Amino acid sequence: MSKAASRSVTIAPEKRQAHRSKGQRYFNSLVKQIENRRGLLAQWEAFTPVFQKRYVDEFIPLKQASMDAQAKLVHRLDALHSDKAFNATERRLISRLIRELMQSLIGTHGDPTLKPIQDRHADTASGTPAEFDIDSAKAMMAQMFGDEFVDGLDTDSPEAFIKHAAEKFEELRAEATAKAQAREERRAKRKKTPKQLAAEARKEAAQAEVSQSLRDVYRKLASALHPDREPDADERTRKTALMQRVNEAYAKRKLLQLLELQLELEHIDQTTIDGISEARLAHYNEVLREQLGELDRELSDVGARFRATYGFPYGPLTTPERAMEDLDAEIAHRGNMVRGIENDLRTFDNITQTKAWLKALERRQRD
Repeated sequence: MSKAASRSVTIAPEKRQAHRSKGQRYFNSLVKQIENRRGLLAQWEAFTPVFQKRYVDEFIPLKQASMDAQAKLVHRLDALHSDKAFNATERRLISRLIRELMQSLIGTHGDPTLKPIQDRHADTASGTPAEFDIDSAKAMMAQMFGDEFVDGLDTDSPEAFIKHAAEKFEELRAEATAKAQAREERRAKRKKTPKQLAAEARKEAAQAEVSQSLRDVYRKLASALHPDREPDADERTRKTALMQRVNEAYAKRKLLQLLELQLELEHIDQTTIDGISEARLAHYNEVLREQLGELDRELSDVGARFRATYGFPYGPLTTPERAMEDLDAEIAHRGNMVRGIENDLRTFDNITQTKAWLKALERRQRD
């Protein structure tokens, strides 16, 4: 790669910002932002395999170990609950602790004996559903949607009321959809005004000019690199590889890559870049703006896939370092959890120490 390839495609890099035109400043800003997004994508590409290895080698086994330890703790607490050495208050505290532990175990841990334990310690007092007030619900719907909405609503039972209300909601939704579709159809049939037609024509012409500017850069590169015109085998191989890069960049409308290739191949120099006309610059800026948007969407997709696969980081996906910090914290948390449960299980071998442990737990929860 030539020395030119290491240079950024920047207009008048030696000039102060104030001495560049608005279009030139916008061009340089877009180039800088694109390079930034490229760097972030490269960071994630290099970082993900490193993260994955640590996730699989360290976190997954430790996660399973912590769940196994919690399941073991549930079984031990369940056994303590039936011990007559504990009074009613202590047994209620044990049941509450079992329920808290079960929240993260049921559905994720494969121990089939956990479900009966969960059933034995279910909080029936808080599990009783509140009585459904049909009159209040009907009044609220009338206030929100009008009296005609609740006319004829079945009030014989909560189930019948909810079913009837759901049907009424569906009728409203279907009616609103039909009205919106009718409006769109009327709008589509409306004859466009001369002003609207002129605006559409200008937009189409501008898009055509933008595409033409991109095509001009591509054609210059393709003309210089066409492998079939090269008699030397080694040079033909080199040009074939370069032409592949050119075709890929053009297919994805990546203007900056095409300009960088021109610099790399020394088809243009800094003087040529500085001399880009304002009209051509406006077209270039439109393509670069599109490219920046594509890179932002690509970064968003990378973040969504990463979070869906690993669940880290818990907050905004900003940098690879943030994701690794969250993984470090979770590994430390799981390790502390396993060690803490092991200590608790040893405590439970002694009734006196267990009672003191329960009393301390109750005090902490009360505070």
